[in-house]
Amino acid sequence: MTLLLQVSDPHFGTERAPVVAALEDLVREQRPDVLLLSGDITQRATRAQFAVARRFVDRLALPALVAIPGNHDIPLFNLAARLLWPYARYARAFGHELEPQFENPEVLVLALNTTRRWRHVDGELSAAQIERVARRCEQAPATQWRIVVVHQPVAVSRPQDVHNLLHGRDAAVRRWSAAGVDLVLGGHIHLPFVLPLHDQWAGLPRRMWAVQAGTAVSERVRADAGNSVNLFRIDAGTGTVGPSGAAAARPLQIERWDHVPAAQRFECVSVHRLPQRQPA
Repeated sequence: MTLLLQVSDPHFGTERAPVVAALEDLVREQRPDVLLLSGDITQRATRAQFAVARRFVDRLALPALVAIPGNHDIPLFNLAARLLWPYARYARAFGHELEPQFENPEVLVLALNTTRRWRHVDGELSAAQIERVARRCEQAPATQWRIVVVHQPVAVSRPQDVHNLLHGRDAAVRRWSAAGVDLVLGGHIHLPFVLPLHDQWAGLPRRMWAVQAGTAVSERVRADAGNSVNLFRIDAGTGTVGPSGAAAARPLQIERWDHVPAAQRFECVSVHRLPQRQPA
């Protein structure tokens, strides 16, 4: 089995200490294989906030880390730093690779940097990023789930969040669906949900889902959503056989875990079970 933990928008600098402790407890209990850190790691991209975030990740001590910056992880008020070295402080804490990958026999994870130094909030996908992901997924074996991680969402569940949508999303969703992408993970809006993109985009050749995470540990919660994280559980076993007789990916389960203040712990509140993936 492979277990992935998505932690998004922790906004270190605004973290709640009891929630941080509860998340560390969850990690010790569940023992994920991979930490997916999908942006807005800090509140204001300060050295101190990045240092606190790095210590948190080190305490989790997970075997693999896939991290990307969010719009809060590049300088806001220092325009010179934003234009000339926007990722310098991020790189000191998490390395210079802004689009890391993870791969094992069960899953392929491709992360993309959707921040832009000329945008304060909005995110963007370039044609080169879209095509690079598509070509890599087209080469992946049928036994792998294919997951793309971005910061800003490719889909939203409420009209008031439309302005937060990722620029370039339409081209990305259509190209990635054809290439075999299964899930697009995001954050940014602090609202957790799972949406079937094949219901929102007419004519997609394959099923594909948008999976959003809430804010993991920050006090910057929405009125209708508290602190939460996502777990992605890929079943153990030998896998299944598709209609063509070829091996297919094992079932995947998406779990939303919410922090429950009264219990001071994270608890599983919803489960989405996806069937074996369609061949690309």
